[in-house]
Amino acid sequence: MLIVADENIPLLDAFFAGFGEIRRVPGRSIDRATVEQADVLLVRSVTNVNRALLEGSKVRFVGTCTIGTDHLDLEYFNEAGITWSSAPGCNARGVVDYVLGSLMTLAEIEGVDLTKRTYGVIGAGEVGGRLINVLKGLGWNVKVCDPPRQAAEGGDYVSLEQIIEQCDVISLHTPLTRSGDGATWHLFDQQRLQQLKPGTWLINAARGPVVDNAALREVLLEREDLQAVLDVWEAEPEVDVELAELCVLATPHIAGYSLDGKQRGTAQIYQAYCEFIGQPASIQLSDLLPAPWLSEVSLHADSDPSWALAMLCRGVYDPRRDDADFRRSLVGNVVEQRAAFDMLRKQYPVRREIEGLKVRIEGASPVLAKIVAALGAIAIP
Repeated sequence: MLIVADENIPLLDAFFAGFGEIRRVPGRSIDRATVEQADVLLVRSVTNVNRALLEGSKVRFVGTCTIGTDHLDLEYFNEAGITWSSAPGCNARGVVDYVLGSLMTLAEIEGVDLTKRTYGVIGAGEVGGRLINVLKGLGWNVKVCDPPRQAAEGGDYVSLEQIIEQCDVISLHTPLTRSGDGATWHLFDQQRLQQLKPGTWLINAARGPVVDNAALREVLLEREDLQAVLDVWEAEPEVDVELAELCVLATPHIAGYSLDGKQRGTAQIYQAYCEFIGQPASIQLSDLLPAPWLSEVSLHADSDPSWALAMLCRGVYDPRRDDADFRRSLVGNVVEQRAAFDMLRKQYPVRREIEGLKVRIEGASPVLAKIVAALGAIAIP
């Protein structure tokens, strides 16, 4: 059996070597000739998997080690009898950590008390839902917009217009859809960007085209009060360099690139493939993950809560490093910049998640205990 896989998928041998030959290929280079004799195709978000790629091939299982599926032609899969699986929630915690790190940076630059801001989260799925839980756990004021979930479940949701009118921070976590009433393509267009409250922080770690990049560039040039954090870009790996220069933080689609998240995605696809072939899953991710470099932190009960929050978040992950690496890559011609974008993702350094951090509080402090619980860190006596 032949397994064709994006070369950036981790733990391929650990999880899939027992099933057959593994052929690693750069994700953007996977074409018809590559997959013609493959039985299994394993990808990430940079590979569009559709009829044009698969028709006439032997592929009967497609796995994407990502949350999103906008790069998969699910209608064609169903028509062709191809089983598929994604990895919902695999990197959700990594994205939450990215947003938290971004908030710490923005607050430091502007001298803002994060407890006084109103947060708008657009999209309450795997990522947005976890972010909402963290923000609410910290006791912060959070408003949520998710029209599909509101229609299906009811609940305490608000409209997009209310988010724009009332929120100081807007974090985007929607899938990318291009048609229908719930389309998110250019959800934030010129008009909506112009309507943002003075001083709004806009964070996009979802999909690039959810925000009209050209319009955002123009609005940021006109309105110095607005601040933007972008991890995703409309034409990536090609990036609007001028827009990147206007952002407080700019990164190469790595918000969810924690080691835990990437390896969790492979594990989920492995489990789905085992189910597809009717074989029990015998390999556990917990046996493969290395020990975290920062495993335990002690806080004195008298620690300032704002300092403690920032220290815990940044101790595990600080997006300013990725911002600096990315800005250094935005040189040369477009071809060189595109190659650098992919190389930053391919050679991404080890990064862990806040949920794996053990925290000991020396003395009694309900405030610090609340912060540790909200972050999902592990409280130890």
